[in-house]
This record gives sequence, structure tokens and C-alpha cells, in this order.
Amino acid sequence: MALFNFNDTVRVKASAPAELRPAALASVVMIHEGRGRVGEYFEQFPDGVIYTVEFEDGHAVDLHEHFLEKGWFPSETVVRI
Repeated sequence: MALFNFNDTVRVKASAPAELRPAALASVVMIHEGRGRVGEYFEQFPDGVIYTVEFEDGHAVDLHEHFLEKGWFPSETVVRI
């Protein structure tokens, strides 16, 4: 089951490879899991959920969920209870 939903704001973990933009914020625009991971392209990823995320500059990348954590854009209000 996916940890994040469509339109969630996520941050690429600092431990991610440089080409994945460590510490950058992005929005989840696609979720590929289970039957959604069909095709040779997805064989390059380990088992689990793959997210397509879009950065503020419009660049999009596919990432395995172990490279992501919850994030907030400065314009988002964080309500803590």
C-alpha cells in the first residue's frame, strides 16, 4: 500500500543519489504499485511503490518510495494537534 497519495507534498531524502535532487520538495503526480508496475521500465526499480513526482520547476522523476518522506511547501499551512 502506498505511503503517499496524489498531490501530497514530499521531500526527497538527503540520502538519495544526486540526480534525484536530495532535499528537494515535490508533488506526487502518479503512483505505480501492484499491477500498475507493468513493463520493462519498472524492472529497474526494487519491489514496492514507485512515485512520479514533479518539482517546482516542472521536472518530473520516478522514485522508489524509500527515497521519499513527507514534506511541506512553505505556502502550506501545517496544523498540529
